Formats: sequence, structure tokens, C-alpha cells
Amino acid sequence: MIETQTLFSTGLSPASMEQAVLCLMTAFVLGSIIAFVYQKTYQGLSYSRSFVQSLILGAIVATILMLAIGDNLARGLGILGTMALVRFRTNVRDSRDMIFVFAALSIGIASGVRAFSIACVGTAVFALAALVVEWSPMGRTQRFDGMLRFWLPRDAGGAETIRAILGPHCRSFVLVAVRDVGKGDALEYAYQVKLKNQDTHDTLVDSLADIPGIGGLTLMLQDAHTEL
Repeated sequence: MIETQTLFSTGLSPASMEQAVLCLMTAFVLGSIIAFVYQKTYQGLSYSRSFVQSLILGAIVATILMLAIGDNLARGLGILGTMALVRFRTNVRDSRDMIFVFAALSIGIASGVRAFSIACVGTAVFALAALVVEWSPMGRTQRFDGMLRFWLPRDAGGAETIRAILGPHCRSFVLVAVRDVGKGDALEYAYQVKLKNQDTHDTLVDSLADIPGIGGLTLMLQDAHTEL
């Protein structure tokens, strides 16, 4: 029976079978925690399931590489050269996703060198920081921002009417574009609006729909077109 002190020993010396299994299981558990935090803090409509799985598997792969390298410098350089030949064409669109990838790989490396305390504490601190940043004002987007578009007959004199309606429903609004439509008989307006609360958009649309001659009324909220 292998001693507990030997099982949890750190370093780059060749690992026994029991130590290798412990390293891989640690990478799997901690990588799963990182993936779970990513799911909970993701702001889009739907996250990539393959990316979440890659976070877990990436931690395991990093552990395998560190176990294979051990304290052999030549082996490490050989593996580094082999990995350099692989061209990764996956485009990470969000810098936040890249940080989670590095976190998973770092946990895998720490597990591979049997620095279990560093891996566990690092995972806990990273997860806590990600949750705090997400739930703090730094992570909260203006969820009620949107783009309002509609057109009115040119002679409707709608500017004052529109401002009178937008005022009670919006914290702020800015006219960003005006253009001719319908052979110059009407004007299309585009407003960037910041609603006061989530329930305001229904009453705002209803109030605007009551304006005589209005058409093409659309209100696109920011949450409706966050990246998939």
C-alpha cells in the first residue's frame, strides 16, 4: 500500500500509477469546476457546449503532458516542438473565453506537477473572482439598452410627440439616424434608448403604436442580439 505522504508528494520526478491517477482525477474535478463557473457567468443566449467540454478535457491534457515530461528536459523540448507543429485554427472570439482556457490549462499543469494545494486554491480563487466580477457593476451590462426604429409621415411633426413619449419610459435617448423612405414621403427614425426597467418596453411600444401614421415600429433590446 502506497503511503499517503508519497501519494501527495510534489515535484517533477516520475509519477507512480497511483499518483498519475490522482493527478488526472484532480484535473478532471477542478476543470469541471472551471467549466461550471463559465456556464454560470456566461452572458450570451447559449454557450458552446464543445467549448465547455474543452475546458475540462484541456485540463486533463495539460496534466498528461506534465506527467509525460516529468523532470526530463529533452522530453519537454521534444513535446514543445511537437505541439508547435500543430496549427490551432479555433478562433476564440471573446477574451474572457481565452482566460478560462488559460485557467483550465494552468490547473492541469499544477495537477500534473502534483502541486495539489496550488491547483485547489487557484481554482477556488479564480472561481470566486469570476463570480464576483460577473455579479458586480463591472460585469453587469446595460440590459435595457436598445435600438428603436420607426417611420412617420414627413408632415406628422412627430419629433415633439416622440420625445414626449420617450421621456417617461427612458432614462436617456439619442436620435442616431434619420433618413427618407417611401420616395421622400416619410422619415425613418433610429433612436438609441436606455429603458428605465424591464417592464417599460411593452408600454413604450404600445404608446408609440398609438401615434397616427407610424409604421415599421421595432424595438431591439441589447439582450436580444448578444453573441451566441
